[in-house]
Amino acid sequence: MKFRPAGPGALLVEVDTLAEVRALHAQIARERARGWAPALMDVIPAARTVLLDGVTDHDAVADEIRSWSVPPHPEASGQLVEIACRYDGPDLGDVARQWGVPPERVADVHSGLTHEVAFCGFAPGFPYIAGLGGGREVARRDRPRAAVPAGSVALGDEYTGIYPRTSPGGWQIIGHTDAVMWDEGRDPAALLRPGDRVRFVNVTP
Repeated sequence: MKFRPAGPGALLVEVDTLAEVRALHAQIARERARGWAPALMDVIPAARTVLLDGVTDHDAVADEIRSWSVPPHPEASGQLVEIACRYDGPDLGDVARQWGVPPERVADVHSGLTHEVAFCGFAPGFPYIAGLGGGREVARRDRPRAAVPAGSVALGDEYTGIYPRTSPGGWQIIGHTDAVMWDEGRDPAALLRPGDRVRFVNVTP
């Protein structure tokens, strides 16, 4: 575990694996519930880092975190959000070849996996949803698309992502959802947040 100041008011914690990120993020939530670091404004997990926003005494906070005994991240236990998905994406064939299954089986495999939001990024409301491990990782496209439609459900590496708006992207598109991922008039604006469980429901005709 490494600690790096991120400007005068934030601390970046670097770890080796996504599992360590998820475990540390959960431990920070438990410590905050007990009153730790009341000045902390936000905790932002990523693939291999956790950013603590609202830290001025970097050394003291780093020493406290080093003193913790952080248990492994438990099985997904956050709120469950169901995402209706039409598995009709243009990259079903490519994903099927990587998984060694017929294209019509991709929906069954994907919707049958256990998914959990690991972190958010890339664009407001874009979730990196873990759950494709164990040989289901998916290589990204050789050539990214200039415009991926909003609502596209796509796979990249060990993650499923849902595009909140039309934007460039190099992930393999397997379907589409009508779920609104980001709505500034909603509280919270993001439909999915780190720790949420996700169940993809196949609504393909």
